[in-house]
Amino acid sequence: MRLNTQLESSGAEFLVLGNLLIEGISAYKTYQNFKGYDIVAVNPGKNTSARIQVKSRYQTGWNGFLIKDFTSDFVVLVALNRGYTKPKKNGDAGIKAPDCYVFPTEYVKSIEAAKGGWGKIPKTKMIDLESYVNK
Repeated sequence: MRLNTQLESSGAEFLVLGNLLIEGISAYKTYQNFKGYDIVAVNPGKNTSARIQVKSRYQTGWNGFLIKDFTSDFVVLVALNRGYTKPKKNGDAGIKAPDCYVFPTEYVKSIEAAKGGWGKIPKTKMIDLESYVNK
């Protein structure tokens, strides 16, 4: 049986939105009919905006994510870290605070193009992954 993580996925979008607001960046959640992005961040003083697509992974120790649409400006991957599929032998369940990785969409697109697959972005192909945490 497949785990239903729809609620957690929505939570990841609100986590990104909340972090932007805390940093003083005006941002808005798109609720429907905005294919390719979930949040819009704006700078009214400069009349600019950025479209943000939020992806989430439920499990700790994720190995990649799926993406089909590259029309956003940024992709934010939220690793929710809700535990391992099977707890480690030392009893570590893997539950910890979420991590947010902020990627320019062109970076993610280059990984997908190099792979030539169906939209899976493998963790092993993400170079210097830790430099994108909370960027």
